[in-house]
Amino acid sequence: MKTVHIIGVLALICALILCAGCTGSQRAPVQATAATPVPTVIATIATPVPTPTPYPGTLALNQLATFGKGDRTGTATVYGVRILSNYTWSDPSFNSAHDQLKAGDTLYSTQYGYKTEEPAPGNVFVFVYVRVTDTGTKGLVAPSGNQFLLNYHGKDYTFSPIEGSRITIGDKRGAQYNYEYITGGNVGYILPGTSNANEGFLAYDVPASIDLSKAAIVGTLDVDHQAAWALV
Repeated sequence: MKTVHIIGVLALICALILCAGCTGSQRAPVQATAATPVPTVIATIATPVPTPTPYPGTLALNQLATFGKGDRTGTATVYGVRILSNYTWSDPSFNSAHDQLKAGDTLYSTQYGYKTEEPAPGNVFVFVYVRVTDTGTKGLVAPSGNQFLLNYHGKDYTFSPIEGSRITIGDKRGAQYNYEYITGGNVGYILPGTSNANEGFLAYDVPASIDLSKAAIVGTLDVDHQAAWALV
C-alpha cells in the first residue's frame, strides 16, 4: 500500500507540473533596439593671425647704442622720423650750366635744380635721421646706410638713395647720410668728437599703410653690435 501511494503522489505531481507548463504565460521575445548613432562633431579652429609687434629690444628715439672696442668706439642713434607722400629735392650742381649742357635734354624738366620723387604706387617715403659719433681716441669706421634697415611686419626695407649730396626736403635742408660712400658701402673714417659726427637722413619707400608704432630701424653697427630703434 505504501509503495502504491508513493507512486500515485509522484504521478500527481508530474501531472501538475505538465499542466503548469501548458497553461503558464510565455515571455515575449525581446526585440533588440538599434543604438542611435552619435554624430561626429569636427571642431573648426581658426588659425590665429599674429598681431604685428614692434621689433624686440628697441631703443627710444635719441637713445644711444654703443659699438666698437678699445680706442675705436662710437655711438649711434636715430633722432627723427617723418612720412612724406613725395618730396622735391634740389642740388646746387643742377644749377650748373656745365651740368645742364652735359646732360642735354635729360635735365630740361629740372633745369632749375628741382626734382620731385614719387614712391612706388601705394607707398610713401619714411625719412629717418641717423647720427653716428666717434667716442674713442682714434678714427672710427662708421656703418653705411645699407647697414640700417627699416623692419616692418617681419620684412626689411633698404634705403632709397638720393642723387644729390646737399638737398632740400620740403622745408628742411640737410644731407643724406653717407652720400659720398653709397656705392662703396662704407661711410669711411670719422674722427673723435661730436662736431665730427656723421649724420643725415635715409629715405625708405614703404607701404602707405605703415604703422610706425610697429616699425623699427635696425642697425648693424659692426660685426659684434646690432641695435634697433622704435620710430614713435
